Amino acid sequence: DLLQVTVMVSVFALVLAMPVALGIAIFLSSYSPDWLKRPLAYVVDLLAAVPSVVYGLWGLLVFAPAIRPVALWLNENLGWFPLFADGTGSILGGGTIFTAGIVLGVMILPVITAVTREVFVQTPTSQIEAALALGATRWEVVRTTVLPFGKSGYISGSMLGLGRALGETMALYLILRTTSEAFSGSLFDGGATIASKIALGYAEFNNDIQAGDYIAAGLVLFVLTFVVNAAARAVIAGKKD
Repeated sequence: DLLQVTVMVSVFALVLAMPVALGIAIFLSSYSPDWLKRPLAYVVDLLAAVPSVVYGLWGLLVFAPAIRPVALWLNENLGWFPLFADGTGSILGGGTIFTAGIVLGVMILPVITAVTREVFVQTPTSQIEAALALGATRWEVVRTTVLPFGKSGYISGSMLGLGRALGETMALYLILRTTSEAFSGSLFDGGATIASKIALGYAEFNNDIQAGDYIAAGLVLFVLTFVVNAAARAVIAGKKD
C-alpha cells in the first residue's frame, strides 16, 4: 500500500503540474512582454523556496476546506469511475490523495517550469525568424519550432519533478491521513507514502525488526527515485547527442 500511495499521489501531482508548467513556460518564452517576464518568472521560482512544512499546513488548514465542495461534487457525480469512488480517506476532512496531490503539484510546478523555460528560450533564433518569414503566426512558431526543440527538456524537467514528488515527506505527512483499510485505487483514499511513513515511525527505530522494515522501504524509495532521475538524465543526454 505504501508504494501504491506513493506512486499514485506523485503521478496525480505530475499530471496536474505538467500542463500548467508547459503553459507558463510558453507564455514566458514567447508571449510575455518584457516588463512582466522577469517578475512572473521570479514569482514562479519563489514557490520552490517555500518550506514543505508550510505547504503542508496550508494544504491541511486552508486548501483542504476550500477544495471540499469540488471533492464532494466529483464523488457524487463521478463516483462510478474508480478514481472518484468512495475511498478509505475522509473527503470532509481533506486528508486524501486528492488534496495531497494538488498541493504536491504546486510544489513541483517551479521545478518543471524552470527547466522547460530555460530550454525554450534557447530555441535557435534562425528557426524562429525562418518561421516568421514564411508567414507563421506566433502560435505556429511555438508549435513548429519551440515545442519540437524543447520537448526533451520538458520531459526531463517533468521527470525531475516526479523525482521530487516521490521523496516529499513533511507536506504529505501533515496532509494525508493514515488508515488501516486497504488501498482501493481512489483519489479519495487516505494512507501514507514511503517517505511520510518513515517519518511517522521514527520512534520505532530502536526495534531491529521495525528498523529493518523502514530501511527496506527507504531502499525501495531510493531505487524508484534513482530510476526516475536516471531516465531524466538519459533524455537530456539523448538530446545533446
